[in-house]
Amino acid sequence: MDSNANPALSTSHLDWLESESIHIMREVAAECANPVLLFSGGKDSIVLLRLAEKAFRPGRFPFPLLHVDTGHNFPEVVEFRDRRAAELGERLIVRSVEDSIATGRVKLRLADESRNRHQSTTLLDAIAEFGFDTCFGGARRDEEKARAKERIFSFRDTFGQWDPRNQRPELWSLYNTRVHAGEHMRVFPISNWTELDVWQYIERERLAVPAIYFAHLREVIPRRGGLMPVSSLVSPRAGEQVETRMVRFRTVGDMTCTAPVESTASDCVAIIEETAVSRITERGATRMDDQTSEASMELRKREGYF
Repeated sequence: MDSNANPALSTSHLDWLESESIHIMREVAAECANPVLLFSGGKDSIVLLRLAEKAFRPGRFPFPLLHVDTGHNFPEVVEFRDRRAAELGERLIVRSVEDSIATGRVKLRLADESRNRHQSTTLLDAIAEFGFDTCFGGARRDEEKARAKERIFSFRDTFGQWDPRNQRPELWSLYNTRVHAGEHMRVFPISNWTELDVWQYIERERLAVPAIYFAHLREVIPRRGGLMPVSSLVSPRAGEQVETRMVRFRTVGDMTCTAPVESTASDCVAIIEETAVSRITERGATRMDDQTSEASMELRKREGYF
């Protein structure tokens, strides 16, 4: 649906989603002892920051920000992450998969493999280091089938694991936040949002996002039905050709597995129009490592992934 097709309906819908998300954030602040907000600089976590502003300003957020850096993040997104945290005056904690590799906590099979699945170890170590009992995340149910199974308040055991068959009921928007020592909750305030809702909200709130979300010329390599961005980590293999195309990123993550899509959408309105007619989820279209059973989202979530 075009965001301008029915302004009253669109605004009412976004207001309802915003109100639900703010309620969830305030519930965590009231019930949980030591929460943290996962902030990567991506569009969903940018929306979480705006919701936190509306929930808690003019005071400081009652939690710090945390990013698990794979070492393979797009430089534009890392720069945006640091700048946005500084603008808000909020504490940003960064923990690196590189450090987990250096200490032997993470072992790679291949030097250039995707590090997405390895973030789980670094995240769980950070949770233990700071004693966090709740982690806000920007996951949405429309992204992927495993995320569609998850409750808004997702209990994790002492090993950081998720059991989709043993989740707490959330009747009448009542949430059970109780955890024992070593356990924690993952809380997803925008679970009920869609990719379209996120972009309509970004447009309505005039939120800044990293430039790579908008159409730009970039060198890419056609591979496995997608376009891999050329970088220090990705170069052409035998028989492959580098091409320059007009692309944008629907999601941002590990450069070794995150593909852009061809697009001429250079502003939020154009992205909203594209998103409204898309029949492929952003992860399905752009995350190469989600397309293999070994790295399935449900398996990774059972191991402690976001």
